[in-house]
Amino acid sequence: MEKTEAQARMLENRIRKRFKHLKKWAKRIGTDAFRLYDRDIPEIPLIADYYDAYVSAAFYEGPCEKDEAEEQPRLQAMTQALAAGLDIPESQVFLKKRKRQRGKNQYQKLNNQGVLRQVHEKGLTFQVNLSDYLDTGLFLDRRNLRDQIRREARGKRVLNLFAYTCSFSVCAAAGGAAEVDSVDLSNTYLAWGQRNFELNAFTAGPRAPAKYRFIAAEGETFLRRGIQDRRKWDLIILDPPSFSNSKKMRGTLDIRRDHPRLIAQSLGVLADAGVLWFSVNAKGFRLNPADFPELGIQEVHIIDEDFKKKTIPKCYALTRKP
Repeated sequence: MEKTEAQARMLENRIRKRFKHLKKWAKRIGTDAFRLYDRDIPEIPLIADYYDAYVSAAFYEGPCEKDEAEEQPRLQAMTQALAAGLDIPESQVFLKKRKRQRGKNQYQKLNNQGVLRQVHEKGLTFQVNLSDYLDTGLFLDRRNLRDQIRREARGKRVLNLFAYTCSFSVCAAAGGAAEVDSVDLSNTYLAWGQRNFELNAFTAGPRAPAKYRFIAAEGETFLRRGIQDRRKWDLIILDPPSFSNSKKMRGTLDIRRDHPRLIAQSLGVLADAGVLWFSVNAKGFRLNPADFPELGIQEVHIIDEDFKKKTIPKCYALTRKP
């Protein structure tokens, strides 16, 4: 118990210091959602994200799983430390256990509390779910890439593959895209994406203008169909999970193994002067230019202030060589 109390004090002090540093930066760039803590103290394997006076956090389970009754006091102490460090009620801290699993588990629902909040990023609004999933619906480490897509989208036909809750699509629409197609296997996430469009006054749902489409499909199946139909997009966002074994898919997706095929299929629907934005979270991943001699490959640094000690995600802008 003394060890837990000492760690809680360390966490509280670290959170208070980080928040003091990051809140000024966040206000300057126009966001109220950012990464607050990421295993900064080795003995406290926790990540915590701040969403406008609320916190979504995940405690990483160690190699030896402990009894729930033994682990619960530690989780409670961490919750109290997070709340105290930010001077917010404990009821506004949502701490989940993150087991070392891959693929679809991170997207499975943990409960049905339905604690929804709206957060803001550079003039745009996104809905997040703080209570029910390990991930909230907005990947904070893609903030700079979202901004890049917004700057490049004007007048473009945009395809967002593995769209999740369509935050890239919202940014493309905000940037003046001519068309935006959002493709994801999950109807739940596409409906969430439509709500994000509505929050930003981009009409979605049954009355949506034809230029905003939400398509329930497996990414590779959609790309093969697009190649057959000779469809083209000027700007493609390929931001797949590192691994997926969804029941709606045939087989599995492993980005280390499958990225050459995914990139090739995406190029099949990319306009001649188009750009394919490819980002990946797989640890240690690096795109080998020798595997794609026909492409111009530019690695783009998208890591922001709250993730500056991280080496992922990796992001690449791919274009056809003249």
